[in-house]
Amino acid sequence: MTTVSSQTISEIAARSLGAVRVFERLGIDYCCGGKRPVSDACEELGLDPAAVYAELDAALAGRPADETDWAQAPLRTLMKHITGTHHEYLKLELPRLAQRLEKVMRVYGEQDRATLAPLPQLFGGLRSELDLHMHKEEEILFPFIDRAESAVSGGKPAPPAPFGSMANPIAMMEHEHDSAGAALRGMRECTKDYEVPSYACVTYRSLLEGLRELERDLHIHIHLENNILFPRAIALESASR
Repeated sequence: MTTVSSQTISEIAARSLGAVRVFERLGIDYCCGGKRPVSDACEELGLDPAAVYAELDAALAGRPADETDWAQAPLRTLMKHITGTHHEYLKLELPRLAQRLEKVMRVYGEQDRATLAPLPQLFGGLRSELDLHMHKEEEILFPFIDRAESAVSGGKPAPPAPFGSMANPIAMMEHEHDSAGAALRGMRECTKDYEVPSYACVTYRSLLEGLRELERDLHIHIHLENNILFPRAIALESASR
């Protein structure tokens, strides 16, 4: 079996959510910046590669029997999971976070200008982009991938794509993922890793905790698309020609 030392971060992440949790805990980018060796990330973050490899091996070996293997599951099942879990989370949580942010800026905006001032623009841009991003996936890209998979599973070639090739909209989606990743990094940096001030009220605390959870969920969301769904969809289209 291929060892983790010879695989990219994204390839390892695609094998198990346990590996994803290791990367998340260590602060290793496995979604937008995952197309590189683990050793590169370790050097950048000052981590011991041998220790990280050992953790990843343990995570892969201990994969729960009931954990879905998204590298093998039907693409429509994976897309249903993405929309039903991650898209629905964003549709519910982004408006709530926006309300909390508005209140916190009104009460603490002047006092905590150094950390809070960049947040409205960063969050507002991220929210607008994600709303449009989800719409394009749900209305255009995902239905086409579903039709292509149905055709191929029935022994027919994938239908011609109205956008030339699936690689074209996928490249756009990946670019938007990179933009979302930059916004997440910006929010984490300006809030000093979502550090909660001692005087923060419940709303202030729930805002920072909510932004931290948003980051975690988006990392997994982007990982499932960049590292699993999109490569498999492109391979499906190519194989059917």
